Amino acid sequence: MAKHQFSRTAYGRMQAEFDDLSTRGRFAVAEKIERAREMGDLKENGDYHAAKDEQGHMEGRIRQLEYLLENGEVIDSGPEGEVRVGQKITIVYEGDSDDMAETYIIGHVEERLDGFDIVSPGSPLGSALLGSTVGSWVGYAAPNGELKVKILSVGPA
Repeated sequence: MAKHQFSRTAYGRMQAEFDDLSTRGRFAVAEKIERAREMGDLKENGDYHAAKDEQGHMEGRIRQLEYLLENGEVIDSGPEGEVRVGQKITIVYEGDSDDMAETYIIGHVEERLDGFDIVSPGSPLGSALLGSTVGSWVGYAAPNGELKVKILSVGPA
């Protein structure tokens, strides 16, 4: 079993970012470094050091994406209304009213979607939610005791 699970959307987004950074991104940074070298003295050349820093950060992101893509698997959607990786879920805690509901994306941090927090499938809440269906109550162990949440909706992110 793969170490990381992703929705098809997140996997595609990571693949596109990897392709862009490992081609266009590398050429763009190499050009910045070359232009900065032409300015002379490298010891006190801020443009050169900034471009080298940018190159280092970009290469780190390329390696991270390469690792995730090689060690990840795409999880396709399951039965309608069942919580799976890469879905948007709305839950409400026991004792709260439905207007206090919270919506999350369940999955790896790469599942990011503006405006939504991520719940890891390995977290107590995430592991309790996986496989559950809309309308069901799910309990999980939290640092301050047992908590229960009701799943109000499940859908694509």
